[in-house]
Amino acid sequence: MIRVLLADDQSLVRAGFRALLDAQPDIEVAGEASDGAEALRMVRELRPDVVLMDIRMPVLDGLAATRGITGDGELAEVKVVMLTTFELDEYVFEAIRSGASGFLVKDTEPEELLRAVRAVVEGDALLSPGVTRRLIGEFAARSKEPAAAGALAGLTEREREVMALVGIGLSNEEIARRLVVSPLTAKTHVSRTMVKLGARDRAQLVVLAYESGLVRPGWLG
Repeated sequence: MIRVLLADDQSLVRAGFRALLDAQPDIEVAGEASDGAEALRMVRELRPDVVLMDIRMPVLDGLAATRGITGDGELAEVKVVMLTTFELDEYVFEAIRSGASGFLVKDTEPEELLRAVRAVVEGDALLSPGVTRRLIGEFAARSKEPAAAGALAGLTEREREVMALVGIGLSNEEIARRLVVSPLTAKTHVSRTMVKLGARDRAQLVVLAYESGLVRPGWLG
């Protein structure tokens, strides 16, 4: 059973999400929070698998709450999916840099929300849709200068190649086809690369690919 915490200051939004999620045989809503501080407390108490976190909330915003979760080693298994009203929210890229596994707009289709919850539990990031790739490309272009290449010194050539393909939004299956290897081999390379770089998940690997200069925004197409 996938346990989800809902964090949003609008009770109507939470009620809608709860009705959808609780109707699924493999998902249950573990709790609800109306601000970021309450969300952080409830995550520590309930240890949900996924937090659907609104960005703009009182007391403590979703960005700060996300950093509180991802910065706590004891909460490493908790995945955060940011909720935003607009597709190009100015805080979304920073949220992903802070450790969120992806984002969803609040008016997303119900099937997409359910797919997202299940995907992040499996370790996948919500980075496949074109709008997400465009968003990350846009904000990466405005971010700081790439870090020194030494940040990737511990990676093999194949791992760098795989990381670059993750960075442009390819799935394990797409990477496997590009490199003519099995999906399991592609997944293994991705996993080893995340371990070596200390990335929480695939979303963090994408951010590191940009910040290291391994991938440039113009490559997104």
